[in-house]
Amino acid sequence: MHLTPATVRHRDAFLVMARDHRVAGADRYGRALEDFDVFLARILSQSRPSALPPGRVPQSHFWLLDDDQTRVLACGRLRHRLLPDLEVEGGHIGYDVSPAVRGRGVGTRLLALLLVEARRLALSRVLITCDDDNIPSRRVIEKNGGQPIAPTISPESGKSVRRYWVRTSQ
Repeated sequence: MHLTPATVRHRDAFLVMARDHRVAGADRYGRALEDFDVFLARILSQSRPSALPPGRVPQSHFWLLDDDQTRVLACGRLRHRLLPDLEVEGGHIGYDVSPAVRGRGVGTRLLALLLVEARRLALSRVLITCDDDNIPSRRVIEKNGGQPIAPTISPESGKSVRRYWVRTSQ
C-alpha cells in the first residue's frame, strides 16, 4: 500500500471509492461524484492557512492506494494543529476506509502512514478521536499505540467519544 497526497492523477480510482461509500449508505464523497475538480480544489486549498475561514486549521488530505496504485483504499486527513473543539472531537487525524476493503488491515496501515506524515510536521504526538461504539476504529488506533485519555461527549451527536494520544515515533 502507498500513501499519496490527494491528486487529480488518481481521479478515477477515487471516484470508484466514493461510489462504494454511496452504495454503503454514506455519502461522504457526494461532492466529488458531482464535480471532482471542484471537490479536489476545495480539499487541496485546506492545507493553505490563507485560504481558510476563521476557526479552521490547515489540513492535508491523503489517499491510500493499493500496490498497483489503481485503487484508492482509504482516505486520511491530517490537521496541522488543534483548536479547542478539535480536542473534544476530530483531533489531528481523521480517516475512513472504503467499505469494499474494511476488515483487512487497511485502516491500521493508513494510520501508521499518517503518523509518519505527522512526524514530518514536527508533531511528536497526535490526538485521534472516534465514536465510542466504533469498535473497528478503536482497534486501528490502539494497534498504532493509542493511549486512551478521558472520553467526552460530542456536542453535535450527543454520543460518547473516545480520545487517544498517539506518539508519532516508535
